[in-house]
Amino acid sequence: MAKDIGLDLGTSSVQVYVRGKGIALDEPSMAAIDTESGQVRKMGKEAYAMIGRTPPHIETVKPLKEGVISRYDMTLTLLSWSLHRALGVIASRPRLVICVPSGITEVEERALVDAATQAGASRVALVEEPVAAAIGAGLDIHAPKGIMIVDIGGGTTDIAVMSMGGIVVSDSVRCGGDQFDDSIIRYMHKKHNLLIGQNTAEEAKKNIGSLYITDDSKAERTWEIRGRCTLEGVPRAVAISELEMRDALEEPMAKIAEAVCRVIEQIPAELLADISASGICLTGGGAMLSGLDKRLSEITGLRCNLAEHTQHCVALGLGKLLDTPNALDFSGKRTADANWRKNEF
Repeated sequence: MAKDIGLDLGTSSVQVYVRGKGIALDEPSMAAIDTESGQVRKMGKEAYAMIGRTPPHIETVKPLKEGVISRYDMTLTLLSWSLHRALGVIASRPRLVICVPSGITEVEERALVDAATQAGASRVALVEEPVAAAIGAGLDIHAPKGIMIVDIGGGTTDIAVMSMGGIVVSDSVRCGGDQFDDSIIRYMHKKHNLLIGQNTAEEAKKNIGSLYITDDSKAERTWEIRGRCTLEGVPRAVAISELEMRDALEEPMAKIAEAVCRVIEQIPAELLADISASGICLTGGGAMLSGLDKRLSEITGLRCNLAEHTQHCVALGLGKLLDTPNALDFSGKRTADANWRKNEF
């Protein structure tokens, strides 16, 4: 019997939800390929661990960039690998539901559907990320009131206001967790003449990264970042404080906040009153950055709440859709609003 699969194919990670089993795979969206032979050496966590540590003929690549396909061949390999890791031996071609950024183009949609079909899917359904995230966060998207969701992924941030099963206002900005890492790399190079890699930047972000620091903080935490001095060309360690990290993360934070404020300006008055009472729901791995919820609340004037299972809301939402009869249109097009209104989750 064919399996029904939910796939959150993100810039930073790929999560696979198998109906009746739950989240069966959660790995980095990364591949290590041999540029001389064209063969794929490693995928997922093993490829991620190789970033910056490979010989010249091995290249580590992310098949997706800013939420959409950048390397079609590698995306196809990643899809095939993910399905086999999650299902084992595939006896029959599964039906696949994939989440996509709300700002995706028709060309990007078609490329994703084609890649999924070539990877082994019998039929494909597409669902916009904020819709899946809202369902996975336990929000009632069919209620006659406004709810607002901000899903911060690795390459994109999707913002949507929903009511009665449909999206009223939405926006998507190609800025997320990866841009926070890039901003730290640029900051260390500019301010400390220190060259660091992506893994080091992400480690620093997780350990010392903060976007909201009160003036009455008792003591500043520091974190030692190691890299290569660009002036002397030798290894060097720099202790960076939370205040410095806040400055380093300011640029991508401003882009996300600007997009959220842009959506708020377009919300009808009655729905805005609902959201003022309930607050903004934050999902996605990027939303887990320390202080991001407080900083966004300070900028927008609205309460911001981190969803439970923040990092897995999209995959869990896809799972709920798979469990709901007739909720999905497996024609390869994004599901219409009418379908959301006639089903309950």
